[in-house]
Amino acid sequence: MKTDIHPDYHPVIFLDTASGEKVLISSTMKSNETMEWEDGQTYPLVRVDISAYSHPFFTGQMKYVDSAGRVEKFQKKYGWGGNKK
Repeated sequence: MKTDIHPDYHPVIFLDTASGEKVLISSTMKSNETMEWEDGQTYPLVRVDISAYSHPFFTGQMKYVDSAGRVEKFQKKYGWGGNKK
């Protein structure tokens, strides 16, 4: 294997902001935030909007998740929704 061509692969905590669930896995993602894990060590923290814990396909429940107002931005941009005169 060649040296110095592969990205740094290290443990990272992924936090699902919709459900609050956390997962510690190895990744190449980098973050300025850190969080202490259950083992007492501190790892980089990456926040995600949707994961398998909150996605309707995996949970089997329809849940309205629109944390960034994407639907409203789209409707405003294209003039969809609301009352047209």
